[in-house]
Amino acid sequence: MATETAQKTFDIPSKYQAIVYDKPGSISTKIEEHDTPDPGPGEVLVRLTHTGVCHSDMGIMSNSWRGLPPTPAGQVGGHEGVGIVHKLGPGGEHGRVKVGDRVGIKWIASACGACPPCLVGKDGICFNQKISGYFYPGTFQQYALAPANYVTPIPEAVSSEQAAPMLCAGVTVYSALMKSDAKCGQWVVIAGAGGGLGHIATQIAARGMALRVIGIDHGSKEEFVKSCGAEVFIDITKFDDTTIVEEVKKVTGGLGAQAVIACTASNKAYAQSLAFLRFGGTLVCVGLPEGDPQPIAKAFPAGLETKEITIKGSAVGNQREALEVLDLVARGIVKSHVRVEKMDKLTDVFEEMATGQMQGRVVIDLQ
Repeated sequence: MATETAQKTFDIPSKYQAIVYDKPGSISTKIEEHDTPDPGPGEVLVRLTHTGVCHSDMGIMSNSWRGLPPTPAGQVGGHEGVGIVHKLGPGGEHGRVKVGDRVGIKWIASACGACPPCLVGKDGICFNQKISGYFYPGTFQQYALAPANYVTPIPEAVSSEQAAPMLCAGVTVYSALMKSDAKCGQWVVIAGAGGGLGHIATQIAARGMALRVIGIDHGSKEEFVKSCGAEVFIDITKFDDTTIVEEVKKVTGGLGAQAVIACTASNKAYAQSLAFLRFGGTLVCVGLPEGDPQPIAKAFPAGLETKEITIKGSAVGNQREALEVLDLVARGIVKSHVRVEKMDKLTDVFEEMATGQMQGRVVIDLQ
């Protein structure tokens, strides 16, 4: 198979279609025609066939994360791309990636491999990282350049539609669950359990790690969250800040959960999360709230100390974790709830996402 792959060649067009943010600061995208680039040394040209749509893409497009520089007009967004390597840069014929290989491009499009985080396996926070879809061309396009040493091989048993969400949502929540230190049989709360990240986190926790999951989200998502493996569902519309804590305590025998994975971008959810925890528990921060940055409410030193509670940040996983979560998909343990749309529907997808009612993940077919 390796010999066959090495001999493959593809006809590469001079032009291709890309989706850009034409009016950053609002929900608006536009399809444009771009010149097909040529890969340089150490690069590959990937013909992308599918790309996931993440809430982070909407944050970048709408400039809703006010602590970050505004997104330039014409930015190609997206960071969950899957496609076929069509061309190698000079000297690439002896590398690990071959023409014809199916690979993925992640949120971190490029990591240097030499900075202090990279040297200890934390390439997700590389000091010299390039972020796919933010001041670097993303995956909402039919062709993309990528570093040959940082694309992710896609297992044969995993479809491109299923692989795409794992390149951000999947690896992000997998890494967060690993950081939670929760053990088999312990309770874990997934805040935002019916969303793009949350429904994957629920499956990994319940089916891949044998954790007992409490899913918290809007009541319309109860059946969906339970189908992903949640043992208990809590409807956020039926409780206030006090009673929702009481409900978590009741479910967990009065102690609270060992971990909370905050997959939602809600400051209110973060404020509630600390009270969900038992002694020695861990809150893992995943969702990035929009608007002006706010500290986590009620994170008083006395409360953290007396219960020995830990708060951890988790940006995104590393190369190894990306391979591990794809292996869970290949083995049938995790499956993203995916809806496939065409390129011209991306603005509609973002508008639906803004309502907060979207279940699972949308993948754009770029073919």
